[in-house]
Amino acid sequence: MGIAVGIIELRSMARSFLVADRCMKTAPVDLQIRITCPGKSLLMMSGEISAVQSAVELGNATGDESVVNSLVLGNLHKDVIPALAGVSAYEDHESLGVIETFSVSGAIRAADTAAKSAQIQLLDIRPAQGLGGKGLVLIAGNVGAVEAAIEASKAYLSEIGDLVDAVVIPAPHRDLWAQIS
Repeated sequence: MGIAVGIIELRSMARSFLVADRCMKTAPVDLQIRITCPGKSLLMMSGEISAVQSAVELGNATGDESVVNSLVLGNLHKDVIPALAGVSAYEDHESLGVIETFSVSGAIRAADTAAKSAQIQLLDIRPAQGLGGKGLVLIAGNVGAVEAAIEASKAYLSEIGDLVDAVVIPAPHRDLWAQIS
């Protein structure tokens, strides 16, 4: 059994609440509703793979024509969920890596790829909210590790057409750390 993340994007706010309620009644998942832009929401759930799969399947059926997109990502690196929840601790590091994706699922996949490919710290995964549906991943560590993680994520995202941009910032100014924490 592994940890998974499930995402359902809906174009109806009313339907979002119905889908969220049914998902939580169907399976033991942690669920958050996030407003992504006017009239759209993102249901993000986490839990055991089988529970998340069941909840997303029922959510898709309940959401019907209001569902824009959905996915289940399993066997995630242990640091993905805390970064997605925004609870990772920020510290000054040698370098900062920033990955921008066209989608929330791309951001989560990029974060998982980065964490599995190098010894980095996942700082934050910012899904859609205030980003026009895009995703943003912030990672930190020594320059070589951050560069390796960025390259691995870029290769994966380029393959699926989900990469907007990715950069490595060696020795970020301390005021930049303050801006992102």
